Amino acid sequence: MPLSTLPLPRRTSDGRRRGLLVLVILIAAASAIALAYFSFPSAARGPLTTASSMAPTEAGCCRGLEGLELWGPAVNWGSDHLLPSSAACCASCKAMCNHGDCRCDSWVFCGDKIRCDHRFGECWLKKQKDVMAPAVIAKGDDVMWTSGLVFAKGEGIVGLETNLGTLRIQLLPGCAPHSVDYFIGLLSLHNCAGCRFYRAEGRGNLWDAKGEHIKNAAYGPPYALLQGTLEFDGLSFKERAKEACPALRRGSVAWVGSGPEFLISLANHGEWKEAYTVFGYVLPEDMAIAEEMALLPTSADVWSNVTVKVLRDPVYFKVKRSTNLAAP
Repeated sequence: MPLSTLPLPRRTSDGRRRGLLVLVILIAAASAIALAYFSFPSAARGPLTTASSMAPTEAGCCRGLEGLELWGPAVNWGSDHLLPSSAACCASCKAMCNHGDCRCDSWVFCGDKIRCDHRFGECWLKKQKDVMAPAVIAKGDDVMWTSGLVFAKGEGIVGLETNLGTLRIQLLPGCAPHSVDYFIGLLSLHNCAGCRFYRAEGRGNLWDAKGEHIKNAAYGPPYALLQGTLEFDGLSFKERAKEACPALRRGSVAWVGSGPEFLISLANHGEWKEAYTVFGYVLPEDMAIAEEMALLPTSADVWSNVTVKVLRDPVYFKVKRSTNLAAP
């Protein structure tokens, strides 16, 4: 398999919270072995831009969480609204969004013929009081329902607050409902100690300011991305299975492997062939902050015989709820 199509390796988090120094050294050694893929930044960069040519979306994505029953007032009763699949139920909810306003922001579907019995096919469309803290009546393997969220324009945005500014990320519940569920839990804890960016590379002369690949140029290095971790003290990260894996575009935010390492793409990476779970995208007007981060001082390191660039000073961030002030 060509190097450019391989998933970016998962970087083991610092051993700072693992306790013993010996364990820290072992973890660092394991990281050095596991992290073969990219080498990084070039001093040559295109001009900064505050918008991408085409922001990523969740068009065509309509997924939910199995074993979850969301509660809340119904805007369409499931007993009178039978559909063939959870995807159809999700699409029915999305159809109630007009000009950025969603009369339905959550859906509940019963798709197990045996367990649902006479309720098979019921699609309940609901409206949450707070879509980023949805009401849950039941959750677990014994729950026969599948539920999902739909964000209106300006909703479902989390901010990664750094000393350079706040990177606002639009989450994509239809593409990556498990990932969005993780962020909802993260926000409820009001903590992300240890969350940080630790490596950065610019677009070099290989991609233009809109993220388009320059004709006849190589595909790296540099590889036009930021990488960090969303694992923090006090919470064990549960590795998650792949969800939707569209081609990465400029602004795409995706898990590296099964997480908690993640990346933000600074360019359109169609050459990576659907290797990553994309769970959100940076709002175009905030991409200048990501580009600024790619200009920070770095040091060379070697991971599995590959020379890489890591930030001399990691950029720590807090995860907070945010909004798109430009949204109507």
